Amino acid sequence: MSRFVLLKNAQIINEGKIFYGHILINKPFIENIFTINLPESIPSDAEVIDCSGKYILPGIIDDQVHFREPGLTQKGDIHTESQAAVAGGITSFMEMPNTIPQTTTQKLLEEKFRIGADKSVANYSFYIGATNNNIKELIATDTASVCGVKVFMGSSTGNMLVDNINSLEKIFSQLYNLPVAVHCEEESIIKENTNKAIEKYGNNIPFSMHCEIRSHKACFASSSKAIELAKKFDTRLHLLHLSTEAETKLLSDKTLSETKRITSEVCVHHLWFTDKDYDKKAGLIKWNPAIKNQSDKDALWEALISDKIDIIATDHAPHTINEKDNPYLNCPSGAPMVQHSLQLMIENYKSGRISLEKVVEKMCHNPAICFNIKKRGYIKKGYYADIVVIDMSKGIKVNKENILYKCGWSPLENTSFSSSVIYTFVNGNKVYDNGVINNEYKGMPLEFDR
Repeated sequence: MSRFVLLKNAQIINEGKIFYGHILINKPFIENIFTINLPESIPSDAEVIDCSGKYILPGIIDDQVHFREPGLTQKGDIHTESQAAVAGGITSFMEMPNTIPQTTTQKLLEEKFRIGADKSVANYSFYIGATNNNIKELIATDTASVCGVKVFMGSSTGNMLVDNINSLEKIFSQLYNLPVAVHCEEESIIKENTNKAIEKYGNNIPFSMHCEIRSHKACFASSSKAIELAKKFDTRLHLLHLSTEAETKLLSDKTLSETKRITSEVCVHHLWFTDKDYDKKAGLIKWNPAIKNQSDKDALWEALISDKIDIIATDHAPHTINEKDNPYLNCPSGAPMVQHSLQLMIENYKSGRISLEKVVEKMCHNPAICFNIKKRGYIKKGYYADIVVIDMSKGIKVNKENILYKCGWSPLENTSFSSSVIYTFVNGNKVYDNGVINNEYKGMPLEFDR
């Protein structure tokens, strides 16, 4: 099989522009980009794919996923969820540490990387998880291969709460170059709100109360604390899954660069759903932080477009449908999203919410900038050929027959999208081809320039 692939006659979305062109891949890199005519020097054995009428964008980099391996593989695993990811145009992911056992030591982190090398069809890196007493393990982390440190400043699925101020100060003060990625919800406020809900409803708390229990106040108090600590110690802070209007007012609209010290993300579900959807979707859209109201959703969109929010991610977090069918108090938070996040954002483009150039900026370019990822996130000569080909006119309806998540369900079931991922290339290899996944291929570990 030739190491060359030619993608010709496409509309290419890259660095704020959409332009007609052709891309020559010399695996694993982009050999060249042609914007007028193809030269005669194209290798004769190159695989040629005509992309007329199609759009090409860089592979999506998702900085927050939970693929559930090891220990929770009844929900998902690195192989199944990376398959779903490439089907959705995600070519690189950063996976979270709340597995069993929790990834809080260098030895366990090494095991995660071994699993990734054996099973992932996408490129990968893994966070090491912070606890109240593992600062030595965090300091020992290799900044060139590990995406960051995950800190739960509010308990979530996995119960990795870091609630000791001395521990937080050690983490924020001693990790200068490694991004500290923080889940911000104030635990004391959540506990108080939960107790009040139990007093009122007993065991029959309606799911619509989730955004009252994991409230605006809980999010704002914790995010404020994280930003205060980051400014005190000049920490490289990354605020995960913002969900409230108030939190957006804490953010700077400083232009994103490798030197920006405080960055943030919004997840696709907070841009898609509102609290009005709890009555219909119930536990299927129970996330931490909670889906909030329409004004919060609008404020998140405004902050995203104005560049206060830097990244769009998924927080992909599958559970079995039996788990999600439980009453509120026993229903775990999280849902699978990687297979459909790009299509969801394209729908928002078609409705006038966001441009395609901005979608690529927030899902491809900016994750590479925020995490200092080497040679990914752009369509550039000499960069890895992580590439997605989109048909904007080929629609698909999400149903159980085409869902690839191991858990077998999606909160987006019965949603019709008007676009489809046709091809996904990972390091120049066609890993997804019109519904068929090349399971023989394995992705590469991400490298970071820090």
